[in-house]
Formats: sequence, structure tokens, C-alpha cells
Amino acid sequence: MQNNYINYFTEIEEHFQRRRGSILLLSTLDWALIDTWREAGVPLAAVLRGIDAAFDKYEARKTRAHMRKVNGLAWCAQAVMEAVEAMQEAAVGGTPAHGDAAGLERERIAQHLHTAAATFTRAAVALPALHEIANRLEQLAQQKLPHEELERHLSALEEKLFALLITPMPAEELEQMREQAARELAPYRSRMQALQIRQIEQQFLRRRLLERYDLPRISLFYMQQGE
Repeated sequence: MQNNYINYFTEIEEHFQRRRGSILLLSTLDWALIDTWREAGVPLAAVLRGIDAAFDKYEARKTRAHMRKVNGLAWCAQAVMEAVEAMQEAAVGGTPAHGDAAGLERERIAQHLHTAAATFTRAAVALPALHEIANRLEQLAQQKLPHEELERHLSALEEKLFALLITPMPAEELEQMREQAARELAPYRSRMQALQIRQIEQQFLRRRLLERYDLPRISLFYMQQGE
């Protein structure tokens, strides 16, 4: 079963660090990769199993030859996909990516939306178009929508958000972000399928756009426990 965003990311980060044997802060590329797993509904168990499988193979080879230390989560991407396939074949898992959302308390959801709206209102000083996002979040916070319907509205709003963020971006700066994603992905391209590479590049760009304005993701999946 998938946990919420914070647990999903934390579990993966800590497990990767344990298997690596030392603390390594995940890069924007690593976070983007986890985002693609999350959006694809990859169970947490499959990610952890794939990390274990990748490091087991690495450690077996390391005893026979000098190998560089693993410096990125993307090195485990192929093994994670193999773990997903194995779980599907064994009919294990199958929980929808947002299955936990149905049990979230209405008060916490409203607080999540109010907090996000306040953040977007502050950011609108630099980009006035964000007022529209803030106002819509406040409207949704007042409505008592079923969780699945609310999540659909938030997903559509995020798509609109990224369009608003990318429109005023200077072409040169946008190209620099894409080039950075390509550079960081270069060592791992042989381990990934073309579709996965495009998805990670998109998530990388989205993360950088949000960082530029210090904005949060707004999906219920990104809501912290105990807010």
C-alpha cells in the first residue's frame, strides 16, 4: 500500500541511504524520479525491493572488481521496474496511487488547501497570475467534494499552474533547465526506457519551476500527516 507523499519519499530516501552505507542528499533528478514512480502508482514495496536488488547485484560485482560508489537513485531505476513487473505477475499489490485519500479527514484537507492558497497568494507578488490558483484553492477548501473528485480538480489545477509558470520563463533559462536534466540523466539513460526518461525530464522541469517561486505541490498525495 502506498503511504502519503512524505512517507513515500522518506522511506525511499532512507532505504537508499542505508543500502549505500552513507548519507547522500537526493538530487532534483532523484526527486523527479520518485515523482514518476508515485504518479505511475508504483507501490512503495516495489521501490524498496528494487533498491535492494540493485545493491545486491552491485555488491556481488564489487567483490570482483573496483567499482565507483553509487551516487544516484536513478542507478536503481531498472531494478525497480523489474520489481514492479514481478509483483504484478505474482498478483501482489494493486492499491491505487491515491487509495489513502479516501480516509483523510475533511479538516486536514481544508487546512492543506488553505495553507497552499496562502503560499500562492504570497508568490503572486512576483507572478500575479498565481492569484487565480490561490482563489481556486480557497474555493475548493470550502466545498465538500468526494476525495476522488477533489483530486481530479487539483490535478487539473496543477496542470494549469505549470502552464502559468512556464509561460513567462525566458527561453534561455528554460533551455538551461532542460540541459541540466539531460546532463544528470546521461549516466542512467541506458538503464531506462525512452518514456521513463521523458517523464523524469518533465518532473525535473516541474520541480525546478516550483523551486523558482518556492511553491508546493497541491495534490492530496502531498499533504503531510498531522497537519
